[in-house]
Amino acid sequence: MAGATDWKSATPPTLADFEVMASSAWGRIEPEFRDVCGDLVIRIEDFALDEVLDELGIDSPFDLMGLYQGLSLDKKSVLDAPREPDMVFLYRRAILDYWTESGEPLGDIIAHVLVHEIGHHFGFSDDDMEEIEDQASQ
Repeated sequence: MAGATDWKSATPPTLADFEVMASSAWGRIEPEFRDVCGDLVIRIEDFALDEVLDELGIDSPFDLMGLYQGLSLDKKSVLDAPREPDMVFLYRRAILDYWTESGEPLGDIIAHVLVHEIGHHFGFSDDDMEEIEDQASQ
């Protein structure tokens, strides 16, 4: 069977692998979109913290693939005191679980979660996000 995967020695992508894929997707997004995000930090974690899951009413950590943490543009002011940068969390284990079930390319899933977490926070429409996602998945 040519090209068969040797599953006995296969390992899942690491947190560092996810960082590379997320950075690559971020770099393919149009500069206008990235500019709106300012100094956005992308963090890769295995799972969301229990406190986050509780706050969102989510029972299983596998049900949350990403989260935007920050203040929306309509609530920011130049008079605000300095604070932590806005962050997108990508949750590796939940994304890997979805990947194994969906069969979609992992890089596309990471780009999708990244764009949607940012896009929903800033009020982009699904069509806007789909266009941005198409750029990030190429």
